[in-house]
Amino acid sequence: MTLQKWIKDRAIHGFPTFSIEDVRETGMYSSEQILQNELYRLCSNKTIASVYRGFYVIIPVQYVLRGSVPATYYIDQLMAYLQKPYYVCMLSAAELLGAAHQRPQQFSVMTTFPKRRVVSTRNVIIDWFYREGLPEDALITKNTETGTIRISNPLLTAADLVQYQQHIGGLSRVATVLEELSEQIDIKSQFAPLATFVKKVVWQRLGYILEHVVEENELADELYDQIRNLPGSLMYMPLSTSTEDNTSERNSRWKVNINVQIEKDDL
Repeated sequence: MTLQKWIKDRAIHGFPTFSIEDVRETGMYSSEQILQNELYRLCSNKTIASVYRGFYVIIPVQYVLRGSVPATYYIDQLMAYLQKPYYVCMLSAAELLGAAHQRPQQFSVMTTFPKRRVVSTRNVIIDWFYREGLPEDALITKNTETGTIRISNPLLTAADLVQYQQHIGGLSRVATVLEELSEQIDIKSQFAPLATFVKKVVWQRLGYILEHVVEENELADELYDQIRNLPGSLMYMPLSTSTEDNTSERNSRWKVNINVQIEKDDL
């Protein structure tokens, strides 16, 4: 059996990915160099794509012309291969929730330490983010072409957008996404698993944006009721993490220093 025939059989039987270890176990190649040459040839002719060191995705017909496969097609299998927990986060999660406004250029994945290198395959860039642990009760499952993937729920998506604001273009973009995402946020059911997982300052910034920029006063009130029950008092913190702090203009409810002007994009 040739490697190309083996790959075709995998695809037919519903296995869209494979690792180099899977190929080695078949015993098809006695020489490592011959195996590497054949994998390189199949990547060159767009039969497969290397999406991580030693991990490949079989390119389906609909993506052959593009020469790459969207990360939603293989991310669940890749993370199983790496034996790492994960969830799709931030703008990528917002897009899957129907609230991205614009398609993100990078595919964002949250996982646990130790860090992995960024993986790029032509049109797809996976941007890795890391935590010590993941809030399993705040994750939801979405169907994909090849199975399912794990993504952050709407409130965790919102919190991550605020926490990592500098990675997505600032708070104006965060507010633009929140305007659509807020329709799916349910503070009463979604806050509890995240109460201590998300830093208090993130809740302060999110609450201010919900109230004063997105004008979702009811959501903001519900969030405020939750965070004022958290241990410890609120401390004044800058609204933006990428701009110099400015204590001359403050919001006393959310205890944030208004050091940036937030303007939503027109939808």
